[in-house]
Amino acid sequence: MNNNDNTGDPKHKHTNEDRQHHGNKKFDNSYNELEKGKPYIVVEIVEYIPNAVVSKTIIKKASGNITAMSFATGEELEEKISPFDIYVQVIDGTAEVMVNNKKFDLTLGTGFVIPANSVHRLSAKQQFKMVCTVIKSGYDM
Repeated sequence: MNNNDNTGDPKHKHTNEDRQHHGNKKFDNSYNELEKGKPYIVVEIVEYIPNAVVSKTIIKKASGNITAMSFATGEELEEKISPFDIYVQVIDGTAEVMVNNKKFDLTLGTGFVIPANSVHRLSAKQQFKMVCTVIKSGYDM
């Protein structure tokens, strides 16, 4: 298990360096948490960048993390399986979530729990932003 992941998946890694990816790639300016004790407008934590997925860590702990993400139109996170439940909530636009080959269209304000150990993928048929919460404790491993 990799404790440096944002979505509960070992392939989704973060380093101390900012990463820029275009075309199925990722901008990651998120290794450090947001400053505590300060209000934020959640939808403004990450910006849209053409041909990219952008993430910003809100809280990162060994027991889980909360991340704000933006997806440009046409971008997606590859199909994966996480050993943890993942809660996603759309805060702008519409997201397409595939879980075990079943499609769900999530609109503004909609939340969804992706069950642990399920095959899932997130896609942007149009641009969207979401908050992703992963809880890593309380599982029998």
